[in-house]
Amino acid sequence: MKTIIKVDHASRFYTVGDITVKALNDVSLEIKEGEFTSIMGPSGSGKSTMMNLIGCLDSPSDGNIYIDGQSTFNMDETELADLRNKKVGFIFQQFNLLSKLSALENVTTPLLYSGIKKKKREEMAIAALQKVGLGDRMYHRPNEMSGGQKQRVAVARAIVTNPSIILADEPTGALDSKTGKQIMDLFWGLHNEGRTIIFVTHDKALGEQCLRQVHIKDGKMVEEGVTHDN
Repeated sequence: MKTIIKVDHASRFYTVGDITVKALNDVSLEIKEGEFTSIMGPSGSGKSTMMNLIGCLDSPSDGNIYIDGQSTFNMDETELADLRNKKVGFIFQQFNLLSKLSALENVTTPLLYSGIKKKKREEMAIAALQKVGLGDRMYHRPNEMSGGQKQRVAVARAIVTNPSIILADEPTGALDSKTGKQIMDLFWGLHNEGRTIIFVTHDKALGEQCLRQVHIKDGKMVEEGVTHDN
């Protein structure tokens, strides 16, 4: 399998007054195409910073990030946004849905600047919603849905552009255990299609359900593990 994500001695420092905060400190990591990896650590460990760098939402202070062989080092904001839109789908704990839009409209949002015509955008969004089991809820707004349904809309929005990488930040954190398991099953389905999934969590039991675990503490990678055979 080819390397789809390479974190090459990446650091992310923030200056607060006279203090330099090392959110991520000289981390190197390679993730192969199709891997299902959890990034685990307590609050403040640097795992969300790591996700932001991998997802090109932020840039490292030192080092480099490669996405599907492309160096992001000299990319400007427009280039990074284009790379994100083509390669990465994001899923967050609080869903981040637009409350005034229907599920269908929320899912079409990533396609608005793609040059795809409206009819085709809607066809793609409907297919994504059907894939996550929400074909009968596409015209409902978020306030008419349960937490699990809202997260399914978020998953549909993440996959509508057919990205090769899915980044999920505590995606079951706002859900009860039964609904969380259903969402986890959905991720396994996406993994079985060959997508690369990175699951950011502080929940050890949840992280260990993934094929590979990367542990971060105080901004450094401290441990790796594998609990399943792919």
